[in-house]
Amino acid sequence: MTADHVRLEGRAKVTGAARYAADRRPAGAVYGCPVPATIARGEVVAVDSDPVLADPQVLAVLTHRNAPRLGEADDPTLAVLQGARVAHRGQYVALVVAGTPEAAEQGAARLRVEYAPEPHDVALVEGHPGTYAPELANGGHPADRLRGDFDTAYAAAAIRLDATYRTGPLHNHPMEPHASTAQWDGDRLTVHDSSQGGHGVRRALAALFGLPEEHVLVVNEHVGGGFGAKGTARPNVVLAAMGARAVGRPVRLALPRAHLAAVAGHRAPTVQRVRLAAGPDGRIEALAHEILTRSSTLKEFVEQAAVPARVMYRSPVSRTTHRVVRQDVPTPSWMRAPGECPGMFALESAMDELALACDLDPVELRLRNEPETEPDSGRPFSSRHLAECLREGARRFGWAGRDPRPGARREGRLLVGTGVAASTYPVLIAPSAAELRAEPDGTFLVRVNAADIGTGARTVLALVAAEALAVPVERVRIEIGRSDLPYGSVAGGSSGTSSWGWAVHEAASRLRERLARGAAVPPEGLSVRADTRELVGRGAEFARHAFGAQFAEVQVDADSGEVRVRRLLGVFAAGRILNARTARSQFVGGMVMGVSMALLEESTMDPLFGDHAERDLASYHVAVNADVPDVRAHWIEERDAHVSPLGSKGIGEIGIVGTAAAVANAVHHATGIRVRELPVTSRQMLQGLA
Repeated sequence: MTADHVRLEGRAKVTGAARYAADRRPAGAVYGCPVPATIARGEVVAVDSDPVLADPQVLAVLTHRNAPRLGEADDPTLAVLQGARVAHRGQYVALVVAGTPEAAEQGAARLRVEYAPEPHDVALVEGHPGTYAPELANGGHPADRLRGDFDTAYAAAAIRLDATYRTGPLHNHPMEPHASTAQWDGDRLTVHDSSQGGHGVRRALAALFGLPEEHVLVVNEHVGGGFGAKGTARPNVVLAAMGARAVGRPVRLALPRAHLAAVAGHRAPTVQRVRLAAGPDGRIEALAHEILTRSSTLKEFVEQAAVPARVMYRSPVSRTTHRVVRQDVPTPSWMRAPGECPGMFALESAMDELALACDLDPVELRLRNEPETEPDSGRPFSSRHLAECLREGARRFGWAGRDPRPGARREGRLLVGTGVAASTYPVLIAPSAAELRAEPDGTFLVRVNAADIGTGARTVLALVAAEALAVPVERVRIEIGRSDLPYGSVAGGSSGTSSWGWAVHEAASRLRERLARGAAVPPEGLSVRADTRELVGRGAEFARHAFGAQFAEVQVDADSGEVRVRRLLGVFAAGRILNARTARSQFVGGMVMGVSMALLEESTMDPLFGDHAERDLASYHVAVNADVPDVRAHWIEERDAHVSPLGSKGIGEIGIVGTAAAVANAVHHATGIRVRELPVTSRQMLQGLA
């Protein structure tokens, strides 16, 4: 039975007892403030630090000329202050360390840096001469997959759709900005870091500073969101450690929100061409999804937006490709459901257009194109209940009797429409380890380096352990968020619960067996460890995915063009739901973020300055309560024995995946205006309604 348990850390968070990275105040701590570059490409030729150092509160100004030398970094974005080259606007070129945060900020603002600027390239356009075919897209997916003769099949089809969809850059903006507190004790480094993966940060810092990994301790007990932006080490933690080494005192460093767009990763823009060929009955005969995206000159990151098309629908002939341009822009990275989120906006919008062309209900079109096996690989699905999600969602939403004609429903000056889209996300499970200890007082301690980024990981892991031990959850304590704990994989890719939970389940099961055989609990406790490295490969012969369906109702003001979401419903098949309360929160949170993507989030790259223009929450708008009056999430009961002993699938990202398309499809149903570029704006509505 699915549990419905309150968050274990809830009281600590609402009372302020929970401590985040920037809340740490080690004795003698000082403050760091980084200085971002003000050109998009070129070199630093001079830094005048003397006026800043004249302030007695300023302890150091680090630049590429005097900063500690770092070792080789797997991620070039971490090689901060190692050279004069500037690869993009906002890249850090200096660090000011001072006794107060105000002195550090003022010193950073006063620091004079001279540059030799060079012409920059930041405009992503089709036909860009720098376009190339990468070998792999994010996640290790082959960039291109071809099945059959697409051109011939497409040309021969009775019904053809050819449309191009665009998504702009999107920014993660977690509630807690990136922050780190670093302290050295001889050759040992301790950092409190706002991170989704302490072991990854430890590994990166050890390599950069030439330390054994066991000499680096990363603590991330509480993290205020991340959405992928904290999934790898970021420049803030490197700068904090550099500053602490330079001045011999602990350094606290919290990035201003305006810096995040340049240094914390972002979702890259995409240009997506989708071609669908179908027979008169709506059955797809050929499918092509071709992506153009970009990365920085520092690092290749390819948003895998065409990959969902390899999973979703029957397509005996298909072409899915990725192309990328390296430009003078910040490096993109993970953002909630990378690949699936922008890719499914295009694919599910195209499916809505195909439904109209075939004179079919959009739900029925999707049902007719259900594949028997995964289209790209031919592997059987471990479980696939998309059809049930569509049917149950249609029932709950009141889809039956919907007038398919665009613009048919009007309430005064308001045009009202409904839309649907499907969603998917892969099941990702990474090796992890855990320790379970039976205490003499009858309680149990779970130790694993998991990261709770607001998802309720502590609570779910306690429930997993309690179930495996057959004890009340109140007898289970959780210790997470330290890199000296048993290895825990990154909190990303909706993989945390399945990865850490499998290790916890394995250790708890072994401990229960030992206790059942009469093992005594000594004064120091009885411990059992488990490592899933040899286990997580099981089930790879199956295609393992979660699925869902989102339904949206919108209203469009015919006079102002304002678009509002009235209702949003998601129904998901995501394996066993371990805790209803935190699961519903994740599903709803993802859908709210999808509404934000559909209607509000707009980031423009200024071609003259080579910078994202909207760099704070006053100009980069995200959804708030007034934007989401009625959002509901439900799920299909699903047990999948081929994913893990828990039977769970990831739930953190699938909620966002289909939502933007459902909203855009609803806008078309309300107005007859097909929006192929997000966000949907009043300007687009007024132009279409004129």
